Amino acid sequence: MLGLAIGSFLNVVAHRVPAGESIVSPPSACPKCGHEIRNRHNLPVIGWLILRGKCFDCGEPISARYPLVEAGTGLAFVLVALRLGTDEQGLRLLPAYLTFAAVGIALALIDLDVQRLPDKIVLPSYVVLGGLLLIGGDGGALLRAIEGAAILFAFFFIVWLIAPGGMGFGDVKLSGIVGGMTAYLTWGTFLVGAFMGFLLGAVAGVLLMSGGKAGRKTAVPFGPFMILGAFAAILGAGELGDYYLELIGY
Repeated sequence: MLGLAIGSFLNVVAHRVPAGESIVSPPSACPKCGHEIRNRHNLPVIGWLILRGKCFDCGEPISARYPLVEAGTGLAFVLVALRLGTDEQGLRLLPAYLTFAAVGIALALIDLDVQRLPDKIVLPSYVVLGGLLLIGGDGGALLRAIEGAAILFAFFFIVWLIAPGGMGFGDVKLSGIVGGMTAYLTWGTFLVGAFMGFLLGAVAGVLLMSGGKAGRKTAVPFGPFMILGAFAAILGAGELGDYYLELIGY
C-alpha cells in the first residue's frame, strides 16, 4: 500500500521536476481542460480503472504509464521487503532500500523522458540514503558502502573522461549511489550491480539497433539500466557475485 501511494507521487515528481515546477502545488489537474483531479479519482491504480483511462471532465485519455508506475512501485517495495526480511537488521535497512527504490524509479522515468538525471534528486540522495544506512548500525557495512561508492564513481568518472560522449555526467553522479547501496550488502552485490548495468545497456542498444530504432551514435539513457542492474543485484543476483568471489578466494 505504501509503494502504491509513493508510486502516485513519483508520477508527479517525474513530470514536474524536469520542468522546474513545484512537486507540492498546484494540485494535479488534466492538462487539456485544467480541471483538478478529484480525491476519489486520485487513488493509485483504482482511480485510473474507475475513470477507464480518461479524464472525468473532458474525456482526454490518461496514459497507462500512471497506473503502471504505481503498481510497479508497489511491487518493488514488496520485493525489497521480502529480500531484507523481518528480522531486526532487515527492518533497520528497510527505510534506506525503500527510499532507494523510490529514487531509482523517479530517476529512471526522468532519464527515459528527457535523458537527464536532475541534481535536485541525485545529490540530496547521497545525504538521505547515507543517513538511513546509519540506522543499520553496521559500521563495517557502512565503510564498505563508502568504498563502493568511491570506487564506482571513480570508474565512471574515468570512463566519462576517456569517452565523454559515451555517457552523461549525471550517470557519473548516480554511480556513487548505486555503488554505495549495493556494496553495503556485499562486495558480490556490488560487482553484479555494476556489471549488470553495462550488460543491460549493451543488450538494449543491440536490440534497438537491430530493430532500426537506433544507430551507433544514438543517445540511449543509461540511468535506467544502472538502476535496474542495481536492483537485480540487491534482490538476489548479487549472490552470484558472492559465489564468484568465494571461488577466487576473496
